[in-house]
Amino acid sequence: MEDASSQKSGHSKDVLSSPPPEESPANFILVRLEENEPSDFSTKDFILKKAREVCTCNHQTIITFFCRLFPVLEWLPHYNIKTQFLGDVISGLLVGIVAIPQSISYSLLANQDPIYGIYTNFFCNIIYVAMATSRHNFVGSFGVLCLMIGQSVNRHLQLAGYSNDNTGSLLVGNFTSSSNGTGTCDRSCYAITVALSLSFLVGLYQILLGLLQLGFVAVYLSEPLLSGFVTGSSLTIITSQMKYLLGLKIPRHEGVGSFILTWVDLFRYIQKSNICDLITSLVALAIIVPVKELNDRYKEKMKAPFPIELLVVIVATVTSYYFNFEERYKSAVCGVIPTGFRKPTLPDINLFSTLAVDALPIAVIGFAMTVSLAEIFGKKHGYAVRANQEMIAIGMCNLIPSFFYCFASSAALTKTLLKESTGTHTQISGLVTSLVMLLVLLWIAPLFYSLQTSILGVVTIVNLRGGLRKFRDTPRMWQLSKLDTVVWWTTMLSSTLITTEIGLLVGICFALLCIIFRTQRPRATLLGKVSNTEIYEDQSTYKQLSSIANIKIFRFESSLYYANKDYFKAVLYRKTGVNPILLSAEHQRVEAQGNADTGNSKSSFGTRFGCLKPAKKRVEKPPAAACPPSTDMHTLVLDCGAMQFIDTVGLSALKETHHEYKEIGVQVLLANCNPSIRRRLREGGWAGDTDSGGQLAFHSVHDAVRFAERWYHVQQEEGKKKNDALPDPGDLSFQVSL
Repeated sequence: MEDASSQKSGHSKDVLSSPPPEESPANFILVRLEENEPSDFSTKDFILKKAREVCTCNHQTIITFFCRLFPVLEWLPHYNIKTQFLGDVISGLLVGIVAIPQSISYSLLANQDPIYGIYTNFFCNIIYVAMATSRHNFVGSFGVLCLMIGQSVNRHLQLAGYSNDNTGSLLVGNFTSSSNGTGTCDRSCYAITVALSLSFLVGLYQILLGLLQLGFVAVYLSEPLLSGFVTGSSLTIITSQMKYLLGLKIPRHEGVGSFILTWVDLFRYIQKSNICDLITSLVALAIIVPVKELNDRYKEKMKAPFPIELLVVIVATVTSYYFNFEERYKSAVCGVIPTGFRKPTLPDINLFSTLAVDALPIAVIGFAMTVSLAEIFGKKHGYAVRANQEMIAIGMCNLIPSFFYCFASSAALTKTLLKESTGTHTQISGLVTSLVMLLVLLWIAPLFYSLQTSILGVVTIVNLRGGLRKFRDTPRMWQLSKLDTVVWWTTMLSSTLITTEIGLLVGICFALLCIIFRTQRPRATLLGKVSNTEIYEDQSTYKQLSSIANIKIFRFESSLYYANKDYFKAVLYRKTGVNPILLSAEHQRVEAQGNADTGNSKSSFGTRFGCLKPAKKRVEKPPAAACPPSTDMHTLVLDCGAMQFIDTVGLSALKETHHEYKEIGVQVLLANCNPSIRRRLREGGWAGDTDSGGQLAFHSVHDAVRFAERWYHVQQEEGKKKNDALPDPGDLSFQVSL
């Protein structure tokens, strides 16, 4: 407690009790720490300062603005051709070779013609090179996003009256005109119209988030949540691709239960499988999977992975062409893939109202994957990544290409890993990959006419092995954190069995509920002292800890706020074994009964001896300090080291706790409070009034314990002196009788 001089000074000071270990309780030392004067903060001045910074326009600010918006202007002048160019070229070529079959296969997943997947990977890489802060991310078609795009496109195709086959009916409308210029829009035309309108909205969302500096939103998508979502989406993608592997023509189910309904249809019509497609798929799987496993196992020894997917695609295309699988065995093939570029088009504004909700989860997943991968490789290779700039970059990669018949994209995990492992140094490798895509667009694309769609399904499924491998990590995850494992399984199952969008929402809500649950019912323990030290630890966790006589030390491992204040008091009463409310009620009952007995004896005895009136004061209720309760403690120390904050409800709970224990003669001390909590205690006057709010709040548990021992020692000495000063009741009775 502060001395009289500190109370008169008028300055708010924190009190720290810090006696040397060898000192006795009688030599207890109080040390006062004076806080720094808080700097004056004016919201108006802050806003005006920021406004002046933004509105200032000169040569330097313009250069700084463009350098921050286009980071390529900073690193390109320092590009070292001798040491970096060769690695970028090799990496860009290898990634481009791998991206060719994946671009075509992911187009089918997005319910689009193959040419649009090549468009997407071509345009996105050029834009990302100019605006990215990451040196290793590859931006292009990503399986999970393609699945979500395909689901949205299929839903709008059904609403527009198109059938589920590839031909569809011809509807006249104000949509993008088909390439023949007839003014009609067939199924393929309407599908890309929906996809590019969706990509425009996704890019718009991401740019707005970046401009508003909301990159922190990505932190709410935890690693277990994203991992579970990717695994659940991988199962859904595999399910959607099985019909291509079997050569079946079954409707594409959407909405809740589509995963189960698709498997029901697969088993229902499995006898109608195309034998040619089935055999081709099995042979391709038998070749690609072992080689991919060898690439993963010996990736450190190999300069570059063997491009088995491209080789299988080439061989399968040549085989299908010469044996005429399309005519002889009715095998489904890619068909005509045009060359060159189409004229830019505008998104369909009429679709924005129905696509606004679909675009939101795609935007969130897209920037979350991009920012996460950028930060991972930025830390690994020692360079800074700006999350908000990455959001703007990926937003522009979706907004601008939407005018050139591209669907939404993001950083792709497998191709980013390949890019990093093959020795890329800068985003120049992205330009090389775009050149590979350009060759395909101008000359090579028509050669894939005879490529079977079953091969594309195999390529898609094989690239999802990483997501399925997460099942092997769940036992280890369960050992580390059971709650994170539950979040993973909940997100995975909901993404698989319900829909990807709802599954993501369920995962986010469940993860937030887990955080609330952790803080609402946190761990609470009693502490004991490690012998011959000033260390106090959990008695239920460690052995050979000594308890402090008549002192209980309680640790609450969470912030104290409105959601857990009842739990705080309940677990405090249970752990200490003292419920001050019940104990105070019991004392009042005993006291009332004692007063009644005293009143009866006084009526028959006090009238005859009026000189006993002064002795009446000793019969009345004594102060709590002079009459300690029948408990095994005189002090309760609350270790607040794990509390980051307390709100007004939490402060009221501390006040109630202090008052309730004070009623039964137990003092309450706080320890390990951070400065913000100490300030809140002082301003709220938790110990009874505002001026004394900073008292009894110590900077360590050991100081609080030493203070409690000193306090109890003083109380005992004062009680002993009072007892010695009182006359003997027997002598008083003798004098009165005389």
